[in-house]
Amino acid sequence: MLQKVLLMGKSGAGKTSMRSIIFANYLARDTMRLGATIDVEHSHVRFLGNLVLNLWDCGGQEAFMENYFESQRDHIFRNVQVLIYVFDIESRDLSKDIEYYASCLHAVRQNSKAAQIFCLVHKMDLIPEEQRDQVFLKRERELQSIAEPLELRIQCFKTSIWDETLYRAWSQMVYSLIPNRDSLQSHLEKLCAVCHADEVVLFERATFLVISNAVRSSHSDVHRHEKVSNIIKQFKLSCSKTQAQFSTMQVRNARYSAFIEGFTSTTYAMVIVSDPTIQPASTLINIEASRAHFESLIAQLNDVAPLRHNEQEPKNVVNARATGACRFGE
Repeated sequence: MLQKVLLMGKSGAGKTSMRSIIFANYLARDTMRLGATIDVEHSHVRFLGNLVLNLWDCGGQEAFMENYFESQRDHIFRNVQVLIYVFDIESRDLSKDIEYYASCLHAVRQNSKAAQIFCLVHKMDLIPEEQRDQVFLKRERELQSIAEPLELRIQCFKTSIWDETLYRAWSQMVYSLIPNRDSLQSHLEKLCAVCHADEVVLFERATFLVISNAVRSSHSDVHRHEKVSNIIKQFKLSCSKTQAQFSTMQVRNARYSAFIEGFTSTTYAMVIVSDPTIQPASTLINIEASRAHFESLIAQLNDVAPLRHNEQEPKNVVNARATGACRFGE
């Protein structure tokens, strides 16, 4: 399934840097050597097997932007599933940025009215921390006021390549493209319950973006998934430099046990367990027993038709504590 994603914004806003971090395994410091995008750079990113993101990274120089809205208007904005517009929070020409943004909204409304629209207020690390929320909310209200008369819904994120906010934004944007994602969510919740886990999180294998998560015990850190994504991805890059491959990670202490395991051919799973009566071996057996079921489930995600109820339920689930295990698909 091919999904057209437009990445737009003025030159220097940070579009190519964030794309390189998420999809090409760049470290933030390595993006300094990236040059400006010339016209449109096309790339196909395979996500969860059959989902392919047809990513159009559009150069933001004035000559290119004017061309997008005039001679290339239909070509650029036709059949768009997602528009991502990136704003440099310290742009020296905000009025021009807003003008281009408004032109994008009009073009999308004309050619791809059903497209989802996301706005990234980027380089927020340049704003003093105590002012970031206020600055972001002001910009968000301004962007919403432009979209509302066109009857378009937008979602805004504050982002920086230097922290977890970039992963959070891209995780939510990509998640919106996954068909039948409610089915995946319900199965993950069931796995979390039968394992007596505090939380189960599913990450896409290549990008380590969060696909889905199930929570049974609340946590105060709302950015914890993206922090894990960032840490593990950088650790994987360190492994590759020594010609080693990241496979699994376990952390155990007096408060909890955490397991990050290769789960399916396209995902990793993180399972957090704080109940001291649940043995680590039981959790590992549960993960192993559910792999085949989730492999089949994810393979069906890109089917157009929703999964039927009898296809959603595992054949047999045994709920067990301490030394037992849930067993999917037996």
